[in-house]
Amino acid sequence: MKRTALIMAGGRGERFWPRSRKQLPKQFLSLTDDGKTMIQLTVERIRPLTEAEDIYISTNRDYLPLVREQLPEIPEDNIICEPVGRNTAPCIALCAALIQNRYEDALMMVLPSDHLIRYSGMYQQTLQDACEVAEQGDNLVTVGITPDHAETGYGYIKFTNDAAIGRAFRVERFVEKPSLEKAKEYLAADDYLWNSGMFLWKISSIMKRFEELMPDVFTGAQKIRSAYANGTGEEALQKIFPEFPSISIDYGIMERSQNIYTIPGTFGWDDVGSWLAVERIKKSNEAGNIVNGNAITIDTKNCIIQAENKLIATVGLKDLIIVDTEDATLICDKESTADIKKILENLKICNRNEYL
Repeated sequence: MKRTALIMAGGRGERFWPRSRKQLPKQFLSLTDDGKTMIQLTVERIRPLTEAEDIYISTNRDYLPLVREQLPEIPEDNIICEPVGRNTAPCIALCAALIQNRYEDALMMVLPSDHLIRYSGMYQQTLQDACEVAEQGDNLVTVGITPDHAETGYGYIKFTNDAAIGRAFRVERFVEKPSLEKAKEYLAADDYLWNSGMFLWKISSIMKRFEELMPDVFTGAQKIRSAYANGTGEEALQKIFPEFPSISIDYGIMERSQNIYTIPGTFGWDDVGSWLAVERIKKSNEAGNIVNGNAITIDTKNCIIQAENKLIATVGLKDLIIVDTEDATLICDKESTADIKKILENLKICNRNEYL
């Protein structure tokens, strides 16, 4: 069966402010030493599984120049620009419908654009196994991540050993982000995985679920599909897509469906949710600091320092994040990274949009 991939690249990445901005969100940033951006690495990882002509990018129209610049191998027609953000369920329905204009049916891999993977070979093998399960019947497959600590920032997948297909286990239920106490319980158990947001299914399987569970989205997506086939797709997209509800694929489809399977992934996954991820990506020096750019540190420990042109000099600091850009500098305690979004909220209230 033909294999296609949808890479979702419309997010803002606000917790990576001030490097991540409205016009340059984190998926288009490089956080690794090889200089490649996260979306470039995502495409590179899946190339052994599908052709460039079968990779689709769903993004915001503002990011179209970035996609063209960073992914010149992706055909122009495969870059789908949503007129407004409507979360992952409408995004997936739209792109699945448009792929139907090219193939009667196909395998569809749905992947975030802003994750990092340490072991590409193991990742590709996991997706290969998931493809094989998805090609059987009407199965919907999600890749779960074997947890290595009690994480309260992720959703979880509870699976059962019953009715396994190869390496895939039947999903019993999806679990919301837990309290720390619950997260510790899940970690101690052997039947919970982190929800990675990676999905695999046949186009026919997922469209069948949309028709059953989200009929208005299904009908709208089919209208847009027909319009594209007739040369009036952009007009239909602008008119119909904003009417869709904003809902995730988890809420809209996965939590309400049957025949859901998960495959555990142990390939060094990181969702790069905040500046703290840099500690997991890069090696620290003897003082525990991760320093990039023009910086001098004196009696400074366990800090993340991202400098640009002007010198950053630190004395007697510890456990801080310092990020300098041309027009803004962030100084943040490591324990407060979740509050970086409050900076953007404040900037919006004060109409200081030039810093967003």
